[in-house]
Amino acid sequence: MTGMSRARVARRIAAGAAYGGGGIGLAGAAAMGLLLAEVQLARRHVGNGTTQHVPNAEGRYGHGYDTPGEPPLRLTMLGDSTAAGQGVHRAGQTPGALLASGLAAVAERPVELRNVALPGARSDDLDRQVSLALADGARVPDICVIMIGANDVTNRVPPTRSVRCLSAAVRRLRTAGAEVVVGTCPDLGTIEPVQQPLRWLARRASRQLAAAQTIGVVEQGGRTVSLGDLLGPEFAENPRELFGPDHYHPSAEGYATAAMAVLPTVCAALGLWPEEERPDVTRREGFLPVAKAAVEAASEAGTEVAAAMPTGPRGPWALLKRRRRRRLPVSEPEAATPSG
Repeated sequence: MTGMSRARVARRIAAGAAYGGGGIGLAGAAAMGLLLAEVQLARRHVGNGTTQHVPNAEGRYGHGYDTPGEPPLRLTMLGDSTAAGQGVHRAGQTPGALLASGLAAVAERPVELRNVALPGARSDDLDRQVSLALADGARVPDICVIMIGANDVTNRVPPTRSVRCLSAAVRRLRTAGAEVVVGTCPDLGTIEPVQQPLRWLARRASRQLAAAQTIGVVEQGGRTVSLGDLLGPEFAENPRELFGPDHYHPSAEGYATAAMAVLPTVCAALGLWPEEERPDVTRREGFLPVAKAAVEAASEAGTEVAAAMPTGPRGPWALLKRRRRRRLPVSEPEAATPSG
């Protein structure tokens, strides 16, 4: 499938989500049934090598930056098991803790982390999660990070419904005043028990949803980061190192790799990351129609897409960036002070 045809599919899914259209099939029903059988086989590994317990990482990070009279930045994680941090044993190894510690260091300001993500969640759970995140009107998050999509693919949720739910969540959070960064659907083709040709099918379904998610998020004023193969070629090349013991969820190293890719976009959304005046053409950055940017980002992990010019000859435009990543420590950076 060419880049233009992939962009058309992504636009159709996003348009169906916006206007209430029905589901657009990602693949034949028989093939998807085989794929789901293999993914379910992968899921049976969960619990054989790791606990389903998710460490509680909520609390305050960056104690050394406390300043009297200055409140901490508020970071809230939403989404599925990837956002929650399932598969690791220590709170400091979860993506939320890593992002909170990294954000505190860049902002030189404490960060209060809250996590309402739910392992196994699909996009239709985001409405409930957003309500929890916004329950206290006096404590609206400054920044929300959403990681969602894998369970939509494995449960055959129509992509139009997935994107509609995600877009609505981003709209509610942005209307409340929070910045939003979405880690789009990861590449299910990296799950070890899934074999070819179903590995290719899983990759195709994941990337189609990720591209459509990007269009929906950018149109609501959010930014996306492609999680792809979680994140970068080293994940596919070193699955034993970057997957956890269940071969389904990331290991501590895998979550650190993901957090390292998302952190620059989180900081940029809050105005804390130096922004170049123009895209770096040597890194293939640039302004593109949003659907084309979405497809390109879905095929390369760690790529950011944000709204740019309001419109162009082919609809809304977006800025595609490949930010330089900063290495984050894998070990627990600090113990969080529990929220009061």
